[in-house]
Amino acid sequence: MDDRYSRQVLFRPIGREGQQRLAAARVVIVGMGALGTVLATQLVRAGVGFLRLVDRDIIEPSNLQRQTLYDEEDAELGRAKAEAAAQKLQAANRDVQIEAVIEDLTWRNAKKWLADVDVIVDGTDNFQVRYLMNDVAVQYGIPWSYGGAVSSYGTTAFFRPLQTACLTCLFGSDGDVGGHDTCDTVGVIAPVVAIIASLQVAEILKYLTGNLAALSNALMHVNVWDNEFRSVQLSPPKTDCPCCQLRQFQSLEARTDGLTVSLCGRRTIQVRPESSLQVSLEAMAERLSRLGQVRHNAHLLRCDFGDVQLTLFADGRALIHGVDDSAKARSLYARYVGM
Repeated sequence: MDDRYSRQVLFRPIGREGQQRLAAARVVIVGMGALGTVLATQLVRAGVGFLRLVDRDIIEPSNLQRQTLYDEEDAELGRAKAEAAAQKLQAANRDVQIEAVIEDLTWRNAKKWLADVDVIVDGTDNFQVRYLMNDVAVQYGIPWSYGGAVSSYGTTAFFRPLQTACLTCLFGSDGDVGGHDTCDTVGVIAPVVAIIASLQVAEILKYLTGNLAALSNALMHVNVWDNEFRSVQLSPPKTDCPCCQLRQFQSLEARTDGLTVSLCGRRTIQVRPESSLQVSLEAMAERLSRLGQVRHNAHLLRCDFGDVQLTLFADGRALIHGVDDSAKARSLYARYVGM
């Protein structure tokens, strides 16, 4: 500790006591894309004791422009993001306990992966998942860090249940789940990602080291291209908020699974069965090897059919690459996976 964290310990608001608090802290990051890779890198190097990485996706060449933990070999092999990130991060700090979870966060598993930590961290690009995080955070009294970045702008806030407004207080029960910019429609540049993630980590470090008076308690917005930096103070919880006041956890209680979802930045559709399946990737690899080039490991299988590629996970979830139509993706899933 004396050597590795010496410069951080010299920072008086953290000091030795704060560093010890970090070593005892447990954090989960949902989403190991652009934001997630910066978030995880900074938290691991800061000495957070336990870090869980939850991500459903694999690494592709278009990720390398901004997802700083990955390299060309990772993209060529189509490695799972959570697995590759855990390996790179462990090499940076072997004292941190790192857990990789290669799953889609849903109402089925949200409590399992989010309810046993000190801080929940958002690295996603999906408001439906953010509402799940908000529900778990409020139900269990866990602070969580919201972050989003697209094009050249981004927004972040650090929510503390019953201390600040929650996500539902700000956006309502239905939320901002559609009609907004995505990296697929307007792109994204790396500088705004790094800034938003760094602002998130600063608030997380304040909280974990006990510097609560230093928390911004604000919704912060940055546009690096237009040189905009502004913040709006978070209001107290709304007295009629269905989530944090009436304790109606709609995302957790909806108990519905979307069958398909388009992933940001490329022609890829995720297909998820209505109920979790246990797929033998080895048997599936043998079956699909007659139809295309197959690679697989303990976590996933990837088959290249030419114009279309399939990535299949052990729980039956699949990514269909090379399509942008949900109906076609479901048809290909039925054709190749047969479930």
